Amino acid sequence: MAPHSTPRQSGFSRRTLLRSTAAGLVIAPGLVACSKDNGPALVRQRPTLTHGVAVGDPRSDGALIWARSDQPAKLIVETAATESFTDAKRFEGPMLTPDSDGTGRVRVNGLPAGSQVHYRVTLEGDGGATSEAVTGVFRTVPTAASDISLLWSGDVVGQGYGINPDLGGMKIFSAMAARDPHFFIHSGDSIYADGPLKESVTLPDGRIWRNTVSPAKSAVAQTLDQFRGNYAYNLTDENYRRFNSTVAQIVQWDDHETVNNWYHGGQVAESKGYTERSMDTLATRSWQAFHEWMPLEPKEAVDGRLYRKISYGPLLDVFVLDMRAYKDKNNENRSADGKIFGAAQTQWLIEGLRDSKATWKIVANDLPLGLVVKDGEQKDRTAFEGPANADPGLPSGREVEIARVLGAIKSNKVSGVVWLTADVHYTAAHHYSPERAAFKDFDEFWEFVSGPLNAGAFGPNDLDGTFGPEAVFVHAPPTQNASPLDGAFQHFGEVRIDGKSRELTVNLCDATGNVLFTQRLSPAH
Repeated sequence: MAPHSTPRQSGFSRRTLLRSTAAGLVIAPGLVACSKDNGPALVRQRPTLTHGVAVGDPRSDGALIWARSDQPAKLIVETAATESFTDAKRFEGPMLTPDSDGTGRVRVNGLPAGSQVHYRVTLEGDGGATSEAVTGVFRTVPTAASDISLLWSGDVVGQGYGINPDLGGMKIFSAMAARDPHFFIHSGDSIYADGPLKESVTLPDGRIWRNTVSPAKSAVAQTLDQFRGNYAYNLTDENYRRFNSTVAQIVQWDDHETVNNWYHGGQVAESKGYTERSMDTLATRSWQAFHEWMPLEPKEAVDGRLYRKISYGPLLDVFVLDMRAYKDKNNENRSADGKIFGAAQTQWLIEGLRDSKATWKIVANDLPLGLVVKDGEQKDRTAFEGPANADPGLPSGREVEIARVLGAIKSNKVSGVVWLTADVHYTAAHHYSPERAAFKDFDEFWEFVSGPLNAGAFGPNDLDGTFGPEAVFVHAPPTQNASPLDGAFQHFGEVRIDGKSRELTVNLCDATGNVLFTQRLSPAH
């Protein structure tokens, strides 16, 4: 069901916080002045849901519901089995205030497992003024073996390609919604904070790409409000808002939420237009905006930030990784103690996979394991930002932690591990085998890559032979930075698990939903 709100830009305006009449009357938030014969009269202004609603991190008894208000107001969510909202359950969320840019979330619970839930979001302002409602649907997690459908992809509004009104906006989100998935893994680069937009871009073939623009998207994001404005901009797209209201999300971050290829202790190149060059300072502001504007709850993560496990019934566990916040700096990546997960997350992943009883364990890795991804921001091109280091020999650098996880999967006799990623702006199916690898102590597995959602298309990247990857399928553009005008090279992936046979099927799709490649995997017996 489509939301019924009109998006506004991020930030509480001055008139929201203080309103003044020509007569000099100072009016509190939520009030407006109306002229009467005997002078101005005060009436309550209804709060507004400015950027639709979103669902995140589903559970067997509920999910997180996210929303944003244009003025201080309480978040109210009602749930019901039907859209008539007969016998609705009411949940009171937090006050949405300028401290969180008007955003907030509430976990609805106590709902039946494996069922479709209709929800209705309203805001209660000062004095009882109530917003118009925005509605949506989501599914609770099943507790019995049943069919499961999920999508994944990443990279939104990158390389100067924003919301194009000529195309009807980011239609890929409507194509994904049409497949009616149970949930969506957003694999990162949910914004391009380092990617300002221009009203038009002339492509190499002479065609014109047009963008809707906003103040926050007209320069690189450095202040907290600019980071917030990047999320607000994306949610002016009706396709995206409609998708958010009907598909639960499991979100993670990558680099462009902060700045390209960021790492702790790094500095942004002077040529990029930044006055604040500390990547750590930018990441702190980015992190706050990410948690304000995305449907996740930090206290539900293992580290109080991001990495976490989402159990989706007896057939599936999803392990959501953070491969940015704990990695070492971008260098030649050949040391004996490289970090991509960090010690605590590495151990958590090993133990979580070992203890999982689910038939399938999906690892959402925001950086591909065996693709060579160089740090293009560094002129000498000898630095790498991901796990691979272009050395096909035994594990070194960040590959050491990958090897430790893969070795533990084998020694603990864990079956059904599948890795899903994005980052590199094309789609591919990679099969890893010890028979082709320098490092032998692991069981064969698959990694599937899919993206971008609405950004420049690139690729393909070279493969690093340490873990024996083979590119079974690749769909990448013939030229670098291909625009979304040709939706053939915008991608999302789909995973379907059959509730009876427990077979897992992966489909790699283009922007229209056309299936480019299919891989079926049988469960362990």
